[in-house]
Amino acid sequence: MGKYFGTDGFRGESNVVLTFDHAVKTGRFLGWYFGARIGKKAKVVIGKDTRRSSYMYEYGLVTGLTASGADAYIMHVTTTPSVSYITRTDDFDCGIMISASHNPYYDNGIKLLNSNGEKMEEETLLKVEDYLDGKFADIPLATREKIGCTVDYVAGRNRYIGYLISTSRFSFKGKRVGLDCANGASWSIAKAVFDALGAKTYVINAEPNGVNINLDCGSTHIESLQRFVVGNGLDVGFAFDGDADRCLCVDEKGNVITGDHILYVYGLYMKERGKLVNNKIVTTIMSNFGLYKALDAVGIEYEKTKVGDKYVYENMVQNGHRIGGEQSGHIIFTKYATTGDGILTAIKMMEVMLAKEKPLSELAAPCKFYPQVLKNVRVKSKPDAKNDPDVQAKIAEVEQALGGNGRILVRESGTEPVLRVMVEAGSDEICEQYVDAVISVIKQKGHIEYL
Repeated sequence: MGKYFGTDGFRGESNVVLTFDHAVKTGRFLGWYFGARIGKKAKVVIGKDTRRSSYMYEYGLVTGLTASGADAYIMHVTTTPSVSYITRTDDFDCGIMISASHNPYYDNGIKLLNSNGEKMEEETLLKVEDYLDGKFADIPLATREKIGCTVDYVAGRNRYIGYLISTSRFSFKGKRVGLDCANGASWSIAKAVFDALGAKTYVINAEPNGVNINLDCGSTHIESLQRFVVGNGLDVGFAFDGDADRCLCVDEKGNVITGDHILYVYGLYMKERGKLVNNKIVTTIMSNFGLYKALDAVGIEYEKTKVGDKYVYENMVQNGHRIGGEQSGHIIFTKYATTGDGILTAIKMMEVMLAKEKPLSELAAPCKFYPQVLKNVRVKSKPDAKNDPDVQAKIAEVEQALGGNGRILVRESGTEPVLRVMVEAGSDEICEQYVDAVISVIKQKGHIEYL
């Protein structure tokens, strides 16, 4: 992980951590770097979510790219997976998504994708960081006809909508579906897809105003969708995050269906049809014990990676696995995409429901999950807080107390100045007790950052 680019891009509070100048310089470097590498004008496609600052960063990136001689293709407000899809299918040299995903509106981020629509290689990211830090020799400005141009590319977003529709094996006619668009990038795409597939579609949180993205809505605040599904007698609900690379579900009874449930439901469906290559699902260390027990019961194997869909995807590509993801709802289907795609995930869950003619509650029932409590602690220094001897001693004490009846995991966020403290155990009370015990030591040792 570099100085600026974490597991999911360069992310932070707008004009505090991530500034307009960073966007211009990132564009300057990428336009020059890819142009020099291919020996002609580079083609770069850009999408953004609905944050107020996204427009500022879009203009900054375009300024830098065109000044360095690259052509910038603008998809406007769209999802991260749509940028990934268009980057790889339309022969772009690089893709850029402006989004801080599930973070609040005042944060933003710059996500870089390679020509295959995958997260940019570490080697290239480190070069961008060196340029941002002034370690690179200055790069030339393009002149005359070599100056880049800007191309309106909303057609790319529309083609992506067509692609999503094409991935469904079934008509959704007769199904009542709720969609929570998190006032984010999916607001102009998700309903169009589900309407085209024949569903009776009910949408909430699809009125973005620049500051309400993820605000008490979407996959990080799914309670409103739970109430909406039950209150309107819907068959299922799907909640996306700000850039729609995540999806969580709500079954017809109002229960939350997590990414772990999705991996189980679709993984079993693949196995039953002989489509689960290597008979393996890729998870992260954050997946629940209950998922593994459910997979063991049906004879499905699994691998565990570090937290981050980047690491899940790398494992899948290296080993040829076809499905993987995170409890948070990043689900990757390598037959269809190179990144997590929330709307695609929703389509695939509809497919299982329709193929098996069963409600989602019944499909997910075999996953009986351990209670899990996860709390985030904003700290001054993630390594200092995590590696503090007293914090480590408390973690070891909790591990010993839990024995084989649970687990504790303390890890650094890849995108925020946050430690995540998670405990799984036999009851919510036990989880809360041990999570709070560790956080108490972090506070006592002075690691907490107060805003």
